[in-house]
Amino acid sequence: MTEPPGRRERKKAATRQKIADTALRLFLERGYEAVGIRDVAAEADVAVTTLFSHFASKEALVFEQDEDFEHRLAQAVTGRAQDESLIPALRHEIHALVRHCAADDASPVWRMIDASPALRKYEESMRLRHAESLATAIAAEPGAPRPTVCRAIARFTVDAYSLAREEADPQTAVDEIFGLIEAAWEAAHAAARG
Repeated sequence: MTEPPGRRERKKAATRQKIADTALRLFLERGYEAVGIRDVAAEADVAVTTLFSHFASKEALVFEQDEDFEHRLAQAVTGRAQDESLIPALRHEIHALVRHCAADDASPVWRMIDASPALRKYEESMRLRHAESLATAIAAEPGAPRPTVCRAIARFTVDAYSLAREEADPQTAVDEIFGLIEAAWEAAHAAARG
């Protein structure tokens, strides 16, 4: 059983969330480019140094769940049931992430991201990092194919999330994309055996 977080950790998490919520509200009200770090810090009633102790950049304020998503993807591999296959576990997690990010209240955030070159660039680097982390988890699996195959499957998985959230029916899009991913995974295993 895990220990509940102590007072200091709870306070730190609450401050981080307050900063992220304040930043997002200001970005949506005024526009991402019109709001500076000092504006966010002042509105959240924290010092700029406190803001930077929680977020490495202005872009990171928009993607405040970045580390959680990265962890969830790796956990889908390493934490799945012993009898659960890899690709269905990843499909299940991508479905959950897409549901979260395709919710109606997320639309203004995605419009803001799509309108900002800085945010699009940050999102792309974030996806590449998530894919590398996922590839490492896949490659550590017993009987995993070559690292290049693991990296390709990881990138397809992360891109499935990005592609699906843009579709009218994101859940169906995830299933269609994962049909391709599963076929690629099976082909890689067949090639390794033959």
